[in-house]
Amino acid sequence: MRVWGALQAAALLASALWATPLVAKKDRPSFDVKAFDNQPKNLNFFRDSEVVLFQDISDNNVYRSPDVGSTWARVDAVPEGKAWLLFMHDFDDSCAYILTQGNEHFRTSNRGKSWQKFKSEAEMSMFRGDILQFHAGDPDRIIFNGMVCQGIFCQEVAMYTTDGFKTPAKQLRANTAGCWWAKSSDLFTTGARDLNDNRILCIVMDDFSPYKQDQRLLISDNFFSTTASGKDIQEFEPDLDINKPVQGIVNVAIVKKYLLVATTSMNTDEMALFVSDDTIKWHRAMFPVAHDSHDHRVMQEAYTVLESTNYSIQIDVMTTRPSNPMGILFTSNSNGTFFTENIEHTNRNHMGHVDFEKITGIQGIFLVNKVDNWKEVEQKPSTDKKVVTEITFDDGRTFQSVTADGKRIHLHSVTELSNLGRVYSSPAPGLVMAIGNTGDSLGDYWEDGNLYVSDDAGTTWKKALDGPHKYEFGDQGSILVAVRDSKEDDVKEISYSLDHGVTWAQEPLPKDLKIRPYILTTVSDSTSLKFTLIGKTNDSPSWQIIAIDFDGLHEATCKDGDMEEWSARVDKDGKPTCLMGHTQSFRRRKKKAECFLKQEFKHVGVETHDCDCNDQDYECDFNFVKDDGKCVARGPIIAPEGTCKSGDSTFEGTSGYRKIPGNTCKATKEMDDKYKDVERKCSDRIDAPSAPATDKVSQKQKTFGDWDAWEKHYLERGAYSSTEDETVIIRPRDAGKAGPVWITQDHGKTWKKPDALSDEKIWEIIPHQYFKDVVFFITNDKKVIYTNDRGVHFHSFMAPTDHDDGFPLAFHPDKKDWLIWMGKKCEDDECYRVASFSKDRGDHWETAARFVRRCEFTGSNAHKYKDRKQEQILCLKHEREDHGKDNPLVLISTNDWFEHEQSHGENVKDFATMAEFIVVATENTEKKTLQAHASLDGTNYADALFPFGFTVPHQHAYTVLDSSTHAVNLFVATSVEPGRTYGTIIKSNSNGTSYVVSAKDVNCDDDFYVDFEKMLGLEGVALINVVANANEKGSAPKKLQTMITHNDGAEWRYIPTPDADEFGKFPCRSNGDPTCALHIRGYTEHGKMYSSSGAVGLMFGLGNVGDSLGPHKESDTFMTTDAGISWKRVKKGVWSWAFGDQGSIIVIVQTAPSTSKTNVIYYSLDQGDTWLEHEFSKDKVEIWDITTLRSGSSRNFLLWGKDGDEVFALNLDLSGFSDRECNNDDDPDKSDYEIWTAKHPLQPDGCLFGHKSEYLRKKKDAKCYNDFKLQPLYSKENCTCNRVDYECDFNFELDNHKQCSLIQGFQPKDIDTWCTENPDAVEYYEPTGYRRIPLTTCVGGNELDKASEPRPCKNHEEEYERKHATSGVAIFFAVVIPVGIAAAAGWWVWRNWSGKFGQIRLGEPGSGSAFDSDQPWIRYPVIALSAVVAVVGALPLVAAGLWRTARGAAERWGLVGGGSRGSWSRLGGAGLANGGTRRFTTRDSFARGSGDYAIVDEDEGELLGEESDEEV
Repeated sequence: MRVWGALQAAALLASALWATPLVAKKDRPSFDVKAFDNQPKNLNFFRDSEVVLFQDISDNNVYRSPDVGSTWARVDAVPEGKAWLLFMHDFDDSCAYILTQGNEHFRTSNRGKSWQKFKSEAEMSMFRGDILQFHAGDPDRIIFNGMVCQGIFCQEVAMYTTDGFKTPAKQLRANTAGCWWAKSSDLFTTGARDLNDNRILCIVMDDFSPYKQDQRLLISDNFFSTTASGKDIQEFEPDLDINKPVQGIVNVAIVKKYLLVATTSMNTDEMALFVSDDTIKWHRAMFPVAHDSHDHRVMQEAYTVLESTNYSIQIDVMTTRPSNPMGILFTSNSNGTFFTENIEHTNRNHMGHVDFEKITGIQGIFLVNKVDNWKEVEQKPSTDKKVVTEITFDDGRTFQSVTADGKRIHLHSVTELSNLGRVYSSPAPGLVMAIGNTGDSLGDYWEDGNLYVSDDAGTTWKKALDGPHKYEFGDQGSILVAVRDSKEDDVKEISYSLDHGVTWAQEPLPKDLKIRPYILTTVSDSTSLKFTLIGKTNDSPSWQIIAIDFDGLHEATCKDGDMEEWSARVDKDGKPTCLMGHTQSFRRRKKKAECFLKQEFKHVGVETHDCDCNDQDYECDFNFVKDDGKCVARGPIIAPEGTCKSGDSTFEGTSGYRKIPGNTCKATKEMDDKYKDVERKCSDRIDAPSAPATDKVSQKQKTFGDWDAWEKHYLERGAYSSTEDETVIIRPRDAGKAGPVWITQDHGKTWKKPDALSDEKIWEIIPHQYFKDVVFFITNDKKVIYTNDRGVHFHSFMAPTDHDDGFPLAFHPDKKDWLIWMGKKCEDDECYRVASFSKDRGDHWETAARFVRRCEFTGSNAHKYKDRKQEQILCLKHEREDHGKDNPLVLISTNDWFEHEQSHGENVKDFATMAEFIVVATENTEKKTLQAHASLDGTNYADALFPFGFTVPHQHAYTVLDSSTHAVNLFVATSVEPGRTYGTIIKSNSNGTSYVVSAKDVNCDDDFYVDFEKMLGLEGVALINVVANANEKGSAPKKLQTMITHNDGAEWRYIPTPDADEFGKFPCRSNGDPTCALHIRGYTEHGKMYSSSGAVGLMFGLGNVGDSLGPHKESDTFMTTDAGISWKRVKKGVWSWAFGDQGSIIVIVQTAPSTSKTNVIYYSLDQGDTWLEHEFSKDKVEIWDITTLRSGSSRNFLLWGKDGDEVFALNLDLSGFSDRECNNDDDPDKSDYEIWTAKHPLQPDGCLFGHKSEYLRKKKDAKCYNDFKLQPLYSKENCTCNRVDYECDFNFELDNHKQCSLIQGFQPKDIDTWCTENPDAVEYYEPTGYRRIPLTTCVGGNELDKASEPRPCKNHEEEYERKHATSGVAIFFAVVIPVGIAAAAGWWVWRNWSGKFGQIRLGEPGSGSAFDSDQPWIRYPVIALSAVVAVVGALPLVAAGLWRTARGAAERWGLVGGGSRGSWSRLGGAGLANGGTRRFTTRDSFARGSGDYAIVDEDEGELLGEESDEEV
């Protein structure tokens, strides 16, 4: 979140005081000059003093001057070259801090006369700039946002002090993403003294997820210490969203008296802002309904919190493309909740700066720059903006032009800063200066700019000096100083005026000095006669600091007769007029008075008188806009609290007008009557109730002509999206062509063909992989059309190259506008692939790499490793830029947009990414096998190893299966005979570098799609089909049996048979064994999702009871509501299903080819206990599929089918069965929810990953609907630790006794050697051989990683004692991030590979029978359906994380294959042999019901296992 720069810029220049005695009159200012080698930056005055500091960031030193820059000395208390950051205290005029890269820093409490060391016990965080957070009421209370690193692994941690760091900082909380005092502003208060003193807000990361969408806001009033009972931490999660907490917290900002919290969610970059003025009661910031071309959504990195007032918040929201941005300025009501639109088409830059500045000290006046040719800029971003300047005197209600001598002028503002501090004004009453020009619009700063001055707060202006200048105000406006701005070192004088800029005098710089000016500044309150000028010369040293002193130009000090009463606004007769409900007047020096005030740091007083209210004191209320002079409604109306209850149909609501926030006018009967509340309908209000329940299914059908298949893409919404649309993009297809693109935003009730696409030949539709509001439409030429707002508006850009048959786009997980385009370039009839990147959504492109196979963004905010920047990109490309066959592939990485590149390995075949892991496969040219290497930061790589003795012939393939965080499920094909394909699922440790067997003889088809299905929304539950007759010789058909795991693949069991039902008995009955069990058809036959992430514990399947899976036509439909422990038969025969309202609604229908035609669906509102019939058509029709949102949150469904020659989509709306939102109450009898706990029958204590999870599930008889934002996970209860919570540590492996033993040839270093090589380490642990698996949350019990005692490193004994006395950060780190803590030997080896391909052996592999999948010590260390791709020796192919190969064009368009007729969303390209990227599908396209996985088949083998004959 950006808080705009006026106050922050002022903070860079803390005040200075020159308290010199009166001396004899002089006729010119005095100068003192000091030269430096490097540029002085971060210049800061201590307020109310003559002391100034600056930072030399080149040499990492800080310099201090006690006399306003006349003399300077390095702060020698800080070792030379160690000063990394200089911080001034926000609220204490005497304090400053110098931070180093370690955990020892320096502070001063006497304006830099002396400095003392202090210890933070953590390094400063490299993930944020706001390291120090100060308490506005107690300057000794400071939060230090730091980090703790073990090698490449870093985790943020907050420390705090209550004594100004006089004693070492204490740990506040671990696993944070920033902490703040509630009292971070003088104006903010919680309303209670103790809360003002102690309340702290921290963004806390989820224990199981590194993603910001899972971060939460926690508040503590005792520094996150334990409660009086000593059992629990005193922390709580505030109810941001009225009565419930919110996750996805990304930032906190304190603006005046308001506290803002920004949140994000999956699938979108739209943010929700929550506001509080006491941290107790919160509201979501509400923006007006979008209208015309305006999009009022608040997007990440597309809004700016401006310099707000004491009575409202002002926010500018970007509404256009990022390359040439414009915005809309909004102002809130008095509690910061409801925003109204003030200004359209504000000028912004790509940094988020907005041309907006208030006139200091005068209420209601500000200047803003707008884009006059906004229509042209919106349509064509490359259009040059025509920027015009306007001013308001009523806080944005009305605007007028800025004029000088009767001509309109336009002024350079914040987007073109040329100096420090505020752009236009200072505390000098009414004095304003600016660089601008006359004409129709703002011209070039250097060519057209001149200095203009106003002494009536911007009402009238006059030209002061020719050319652009840097300028400042002194002595409360008695003196104006300017220095000509230049690109060369040719400036040799300064200019100054003593009469408000009417006349100017020049004074040469001393010693014939010529400079290029960089900064002209003075104290922040503009009361001094002293100024500081920083410039550069061609001499050495080149940087000059020039102290300028104007004291003595006049011997007199101003008296009463030299002063005037100046009013902020007057009428034509010179009488004060009302502004914001009152008049304002100031006492200031007369323009012609020959005196100085010489009142350093004495604030200017203001006198106000309230006026009677009139029409000028009112503006349009929330969701009202001016139309023909009147405020008319453009959206729902706010109803006062307590209204529209008990059946009320009307309420007394706003007239459409409100008094302008901050306006102090006195109420009058005339105005009160004119703007009094009026009667409104309850149905017109915000959050109006749903229509009364009808207990019926409503439906609406749309036909599309004669087609054979559908391509369809659902656009999921974020949890806190401001819109409630359910958007689907489709186009019908047949074998020869594709039809037009259709869009619905109400789940199929109405459809439209976008005009922007009507005349375009669309080659491909590509939804953004991470931000579902964005969809790209690739045409047959270079034109790419896209929507950024779910199909409401469309834009386009030109791709840098033609697309080839490969997948053309790669996306960044955090940055919506960052794109990689991969296309072809042809020269002399030979083509090669080129990768290009854009940082502004395709408006501008730069070449990344030529002769490239593919590139991928691997940086992310979720991966906090020192060498893995957010900008990191990996590219697989040929070593040389030619078409030669002996041109091997290499992997290159960059962290700076290809300014610098690093190469990794030789003979690289491919790389893969999954979550935090990067895996590279290289070829051993001698053995003709592959070796895999895993990396977490893109720089350091280690070898990956299969279980001992597990080898696979060269030509076999593998598939990356659904994974969660910190491990990989990898399927390795062990039989590739057509019709007899199957393989083994192996699972990695938490580093992705060593594997154990999870399941053998798992079924796959001939394209290596695997019968593996994970239950969505639950940890550790998955189904597989195994080939029971794998050992049979010959060509006998495969005998498939279904097995299920509840402990993440550690153990598998057969599914017990269901009980007999109304459909009859089953052929056998058992608790699940090889001879009798329930068997479910896998993905290779069905391809339909079994479960939904919203419907926790529910799963459907087609199958039969017996000794194996029977023919498809003999299958029945089964379901489970307890995560697969017990099952029941739903219907005889084959049915398709869809979950709605998070499992509260289930709809089933028979689809072709299981039945020829039908006209009924069945639905259940009680988790399948009872089923009701709905006839959707009088005549039977062919149904192809039933679909809904992937999240399972909708109450609408779509039937896809064909009636005669017409294909159709039929919307089924089941929202009529409930008209109220479900209520979650702590009293079980009052709550609409029950607590459901997932069981893990093969775990003796029911625990998995060290805890038991509880979920919210709607009661079956509750007549209500679930909130779209409902998070099913209710709580987690930690278990005690045991063996299953640990895996083998670095350089340890399982021995024949199933214990973790040190690998032969690896010896840990002794304590002296290890501590010498790790000088910042405090302690040394003797390795035990075990470490916690990353996902476990177990506490106490048998903690195998703590069997040894730590020992202090030499010269760190005191730190060691202090650390253990207070349970220091290292212990936190060992518990919270065990993947980042290495045992001494393993850690040393890891650190010393320095990016080379190493031979570190990480994890379990041992020898002999220890690796049999039936061994419990093999099963349990594998616990984690996790997320890394790792490839090992003898494997010829590497699958690329989320990339996968389609089955082929026919099946892709639904023309052959499964009965759903869904499409493969073409988010990829053709085979890699053609230089393309593998296709991958999304769940939104219905191509793959379950999670995503990648496959590589034999046809692509030449890329990774063999030499390719085709390079393009």
